[in-house]
Amino acid sequence: MEYARWAPQYARIAAAFGFDLAKEARVAEQLRHLLPAASLKRPLERCTERIAGREAVIVGLAPEAGAPPLHLLPPTVRPHIVLAADGATTRCLAGGIVPDLVVTDLDGPVASEVNANARGALVVVHAHGDNAEALEFTGALAGSWAGPPAPDLLDVGGFTDGERAAFLASHVGATRILLWGFDFAHPDGNSPTERAKKGRKLAFAREDLLLLAAEGRSPVLEWRRDGTLRPFQEGAADRSTQ
Repeated sequence: MEYARWAPQYARIAAAFGFDLAKEARVAEQLRHLLPAASLKRPLERCTERIAGREAVIVGLAPEAGAPPLHLLPPTVRPHIVLAADGATTRCLAGGIVPDLVVTDLDGPVASEVNANARGALVVVHAHGDNAEALEFTGALAGSWAGPPAPDLLDVGGFTDGERAAFLASHVGATRILLWGFDFAHPDGNSPTERAKKGRKLAFAREDLLLLAAEGRSPVLEWRRDGTLRPFQEGAADRSTQ
């Protein structure tokens, strides 16, 4: 999604959660200083080289979803590409899958992401909070942030890690987007307050993905555990994809 189309939606999200764009800019500058120089060159082009022309499986963290059973998908001319959203990297690795890309704001199991990165995954690090853990990675990296895209940092839309992965895949030419392990109905958290906040984030995540699906750049489908693929649309998105 082009930034001009995404920006009004993100403005709504920022207002709802009290995000400050000036703070986002400071964190983005910190990330620029932490990432190796090579990671700041051609980030969009490097993502495009991996994703364009392939079906993209976006792996989320719905309870008990596990790693996606890629062998059950119909064969395609080019292999499916797997994008893991933050903590879903752990379940991919546990299932014998090294994701092609990991999209993360580094608030999940960074050790698994470092492992995947060392084994060939391109990790797209989102500027968020303390970015110091970006120093642990040894493989291919790119950066993103929550402001206008720049030559060295991406913003092609999306709020949570899962959305950013889906928006990225669509933006750079994935033929289809299959959402595996997404659950908008059951927010986790250690307290009612935390669960309520997560619920608000999931409501925006669902809304954002509906916008992406409506754009029509790449078809967006729910891949459910029973093996069915269903268009991600109003009504279908009211329930868990699992």
